[in-house]
Amino acid sequence: MRWQGGRRGGNIEDRRGLGGAGIAGGGIGALVLAAIGYFVFGIDPQTTQQITSQLGGVGSAEQGTQGSPEDQAGAFVDVIGTNVDDVWKTKLQGYEPPTVVIYEQGTSTGCGFGQAAMGPFYCPSDRRVYLDLSFWRQMESQLGASAADFARAYVIAHEYGHHVQTLTGASQQVQRAQQRASGQAEANRYSVALELQADCYAGVWAANAAAVSNGAVALEAGDIEEGLRTASAIGDDTLQRRQGGQVVPEGFTHGSSAQRAEWLRRGYQTGDPAACDTFSAF
Repeated sequence: MRWQGGRRGGNIEDRRGLGGAGIAGGGIGALVLAAIGYFVFGIDPQTTQQITSQLGGVGSAEQGTQGSPEDQAGAFVDVIGTNVDDVWKTKLQGYEPPTVVIYEQGTSTGCGFGQAAMGPFYCPSDRRVYLDLSFWRQMESQLGASAADFARAYVIAHEYGHHVQTLTGASQQVQRAQQRASGQAEANRYSVALELQADCYAGVWAANAAAVSNGAVALEAGDIEEGLRTASAIGDDTLQRRQGGQVVPEGFTHGSSAQRAEWLRRGYQTGDPAACDTFSAF
C-alpha cells in the first residue's frame, strides 16, 4: 500500500508513554486472555469499569497532549486517518472528523476506562477512535491476519466507520432496537449488521483513497486480498473454532468470516456508502 507521501492532518492525541494503565497484580495475565479485543468481539467500552474491577483494578490515565507523533506507526495512523476523513468529506454532508487517540495498555475515555484488551474501539460519547497499536501484532501473530499495511489500515477505517454511523444516527437506532429486542440472539443480529456496515464503509474508503489524495494514498496489487484475508481471520465463526468451541451463529456479534469479507469487498467494488445497507440484508 502506498501511503508515505500522504497528507497528515495532525488530528492525533498521542498518550503513549504516560504510564496510565496502572495494572496491578496478576491483571496483565487476565488481559492477555481477553486480547482478541473489541474489534473482533465487540466488547462494549461502557463495561470496562466492571471488567477492570474483576481483573484487580486499573488506575486513571494521565491526559496527554495533542500532537503528531513522529514515529512510523504514529505517522501511518495520521496519514490513513486523514485520508479516511478526506474520503468521508466527499461522501457525507457535514462530516466532522473524529480525534484519534493512540495509547498503551489503558486510558480514560468518554465511555469509561479503555484497555488494550479491548482492541481498537470507537467511543460515541467523545467521538474519538482509540488505538493501542499492539493489537496489530496480536491480530497478526495470534489470529493469522495479514501484516500488510492495508490490513492495518482496514482496522482503522472500520473504526472510522463507526464514527460515520454515529453521525448518520445508525448507531443510535441500533441501540434503541437492541433495547426492544426479544432476546440476546435478536440483539446480536443488530450488532452484526452494524459491524458489517463498518466493514463495508472501510471498503468504500479503500476504493476512494487514491482519488482524494492524488494517488499519494492508494492500494497496490494484492492489497485488497490481504484485507479480505484479515476480514476472514476475525470472523466470529473462525474465532469460535480457534477457541476450540462450537460455532454458534446466534452468538455472533460481528459476522462470519464470509460475511466480513463479502461486505468489505462490496464497499470496495462499489465505492458507494449506499451499497452498505447491511440492515436490509438481515
